[in-house]
Amino acid sequence: PAWNLDKFIEDYLLPDTRFRRQVRQAVHIISTFLKERCFQDAPHPVRVSKVVKGGSSGKGTTLRGRSDADLVVFLSNLTSFQEQLDHRGTFIREIKRQLEACQEEETFAVQFEVQSLHWERPRALSFVLRSPQLQEGVEFDVLPAFDVLGQWTNAHRPDPRVYIKLIQECRDLDREGEFSTCFTELQRDFLRQRPTKVKSLIRLVKHWYQLCKEKLGKPLPPQYALELLTVYAWERGNKQTDFSTARGFQTVLVLVLNYRELCIYWTNYYDFENPTIKQYLKRQLNKSRPVILDPADPTGNVAGKDRYSWQRLAEEARVWLGYPCFTNRDGSPVVSWNVQVICGFPSAEGLQNHPDQPPHFGGGGAEDGPQSSGEWTRIQVS
Repeated sequence: PAWNLDKFIEDYLLPDTRFRRQVRQAVHIISTFLKERCFQDAPHPVRVSKVVKGGSSGKGTTLRGRSDADLVVFLSNLTSFQEQLDHRGTFIREIKRQLEACQEEETFAVQFEVQSLHWERPRALSFVLRSPQLQEGVEFDVLPAFDVLGQWTNAHRPDPRVYIKLIQECRDLDREGEFSTCFTELQRDFLRQRPTKVKSLIRLVKHWYQLCKEKLGKPLPPQYALELLTVYAWERGNKQTDFSTARGFQTVLVLVLNYRELCIYWTNYYDFENPTIKQYLKRQLNKSRPVILDPADPTGNVAGKDRYSWQRLAEEARVWLGYPCFTNRDGSPVVSWNVQVICGFPSAEGLQNHPDQPPHFGGGGAEDGPQSSGEWTRIQVS
C-alpha cells in the first residue's frame, strides 16, 4: 500500500552494507588492473588517463541483488570521437587478452568469466568477476572512451567547444548518441547529487521497470529514460527533500502514459548561448515525441525511436495505476504531482521568436517554463 512504499524500498530494494562493500572491492580490483597492469605489454604505449565508475553503482541507484558495474576507461591514445569508434575494438580485445592471462597466471585470487566478442567493432567488454571474498559474482562492462572532458570537475560546466566538436563529429559519422560514454562523469554526477529520497524513488521505478521487463519482454524504452523521467517528475512537481513516494511514483507512471507529448531536456551542462549548439538543440527538440535528451549529451535522445515500446510500457502503467500502492489509508486515491507536459510543440518560427526560452521541461521548477506559443497541458490523476 501507498503508506508502506518507503519501508518496501528499505527492506527490499536498498543494497545492504555488505553488498555495497563487495561491489566496491570488485570495482577496486578491476580499476587497479586496468590502470596498472592491463596495457603494460601492449605493442604501442597506452596511457590510461582515468577509470570512471558509471552505471547504477556510480550514480548511487543500485538495486539490491543486482551487482553490475560500468567502468569507462579513458585512454590518452584516443584523440577524437572518430578514433574511439575506429579503435575501441582493438583496446577491448587487449583488455580481454590481459584478463585471460591473469586468469591463467593466477595473478589474482579471482575468476573471470569473459564473454566472447561477436562483433568486429564491439562497444564494451562484458565479464563476471568472482572471488572467495565475494558472496556472488559482480558483472562488469568495460568501455574504452575518448577523454574529451579531461580533468573536469563538477565546479564548472564543460567548455562549449566540447559539444561543438561532438555535434560536428556525430553529424559527419551519422552516430548521434554513440559517444555518451565520454560523458559518464556528467551522467553520474547529474543523478548522484540528487537527494537520497529521489534516488530511492528511482530505485522503485527501476524495480517496476524490471517487473514490466519480466512480464512483457522486449521491446521496452531504455531504463535510463525512466531514471531521467523520475528526476524530471520530482524537479517539476515537488523539489523537496521529503515527499510522498506514492505521489512521485504515480507521477512517473502518468508521464509514461503521456509519452506522446514528452519533450524534456536540461541545461546543467549545455545550453542555447552558443549558436552552433542552439541550432542543433532546436532540431533535436523538433523531432517526433517522445524526446528526452541526455543531460550530458545533447546528441542522445534516450527515449529512443521506438514509440511502440513506449506504448507497451504505457499500457502496463495504466494497469498499475489501479493497484493498492496508489490508494491512501482512508481509501481515497493518491493524487499525482502537478506536472507540465506539452501538446503541440511550437513551430520553428516560435522557437526563432524565443531563441533563449524554447519549450523547456526539466532542470527547474514549473515557473521556469516558457510563456510562449506552446499549448500547455497539466497532467494530474485524481
